[in-house]
Amino acid sequence: MGKFTLYKLPLKSLPVGTHHYEYLLDNEFFRNIDGPEVQKGKVSVTLSVKRTADVFELDFVINGVIQVPCDRCLDDLDLEVDTKEKLYVKFGAEYSDENDNVVIVPEAEGEINIAWFLYEFIALTIPLKHVHPAGKCNKSMSAKLRKHTAQSTDDGGENEETSEEFDVEDDIVSEPDDETTDPRWDELKKLIDNN
Repeated sequence: MGKFTLYKLPLKSLPVGTHHYEYLLDNEFFRNIDGPEVQKGKVSVTLSVKRTADVFELDFVINGVIQVPCDRCLDDLDLEVDTKEKLYVKFGAEYSDENDNVVIVPEAEGEINIAWFLYEFIALTIPLKHVHPAGKCNKSMSAKLRKHTAQSTDDGGENEETSEEFDVEDDIVSEPDDETTDPRWDELKKLIDNN
């Protein structure tokens, strides 16, 4: 993390009170941190550090745009980032993550590098499914996907998709027939009914 000295906060030398910092995370930041979810973006961060006697309260306001690959066509997709996060830092003997938002840093070091925290806060804003709006995916990739995806019709043949944009319906879950049930479930139901 030597490339991220800009993101080291000298907590030990901060006087009691509130201190403000601003950061601009660009493509170089995301490339250097080498995280799997985000490789490009332009995100501004406003950080407010409030020090009391032995606790540091870090309030992050994070806004901007990141680029992630579209799940469908793999082209870059712009996603807006707009989040607020809070982190509490305390001094201790050795580094430790007590829980999701409390961090212990060695008092001898007296500083914390927030680069990876910034990346994680941004990565957590990415939705599970990230695809372009209908009609915005890469046309050649959609055509290749359409070519290699066979959908059977009632007569057993392949159904050619006629629309220019191919939507993979991966959210549809088929419902089982009510009439056919697994005999194991029937036996389990009998046990429940007897109790």
